[in-house]
Amino acid sequence: MDASKLMFKDGLMAGERILVTGGGSGLGKEMTEAFVKLGADVYICGRRGDVLQETASEIMGKHGGNVWPIACDIRNAEAIDDMVDQIWATGGALTGLMNNAAGNFISRTEDLSPKGFDAIANIVFRGSFYVTHNIGKRWIAEGKKGSVCSIVVTWVWNGGPFTVPSAMSKAGIDIMTKSLAIEWGRYGIRLNTIAPGPFPTKGAWERLSPGNDAATASANSGAGNPSIHGRIGQMHELCNLAVLLMAPGAEYINGQTIAIDGGQHLLNEGGFYGRLSQWGDGEWAAARDAIKGANEQDRARRTT
Repeated sequence: MDASKLMFKDGLMAGERILVTGGGSGLGKEMTEAFVKLGADVYICGRRGDVLQETASEIMGKHGGNVWPIACDIRNAEAIDDMVDQIWATGGALTGLMNNAAGNFISRTEDLSPKGFDAIANIVFRGSFYVTHNIGKRWIAEGKKGSVCSIVVTWVWNGGPFTVPSAMSKAGIDIMTKSLAIEWGRYGIRLNTIAPGPFPTKGAWERLSPGNDAATASANSGAGNPSIHGRIGQMHELCNLAVLLMAPGAEYINGQTIAIDGGQHLLNEGGFYGRLSQWGDGEWAAARDAIKGANEQDRARRTT
């Protein structure tokens, strides 16, 4: 991210304490940098302890501030409880939560196994709820206000063929957001979601467009259509939206799902359908092999 393109003044988020799940890489890393640049103290969690530590060191080296890495598997509710206990003990209550941790891969739905479905749903659906529930009930018990923002997808509106576990899970988070925005609004807790279009990151695109680099993957997704700006998203654009929803000053925004995709979801018939519907067995076999290789590389670096 080009931090010079953040549209907010330095110090805007001073005093904010935010947890970013999946904060060691991808979109989580980018948003963490923005929050720290603007003065927030940020905790990042994930399953790859060395990646979290590298990210924390990199961001603090660039901007100063405080980034605390915590290895935690958010599929495990007890592990989340231990993590949040640790956060509360090292500085008090959080003021915000960014539900960013995710998993995804392309597959014909008839080829999915229950294990493959759970690999996504246990992180995105259950994990996001577990973290939100744990932190939210502490805010309520302590009379604290807070902001929760979750990363979803535009597929919550038009479906996600060939990515059904993710689309289902993200739709669940979207409904959780709208439901709790009403239920918990009386406590001063607000919830919103961001639905990004193509903001390619290494981990995501290795599984959504295996064998292609980010530029090729984005073109295949429809981002090259001139009616939607003819480009992919720029990280500072996503980060500016995340700051708006997490920082003081826009507290009346509640229960909203905001797309940031140049209008692409209005054009497409849903996710990756146009390209993937033309694939045969050979293309799917090659994709499975590429995704398996990416998963094995990630697994080797996990510490939880």
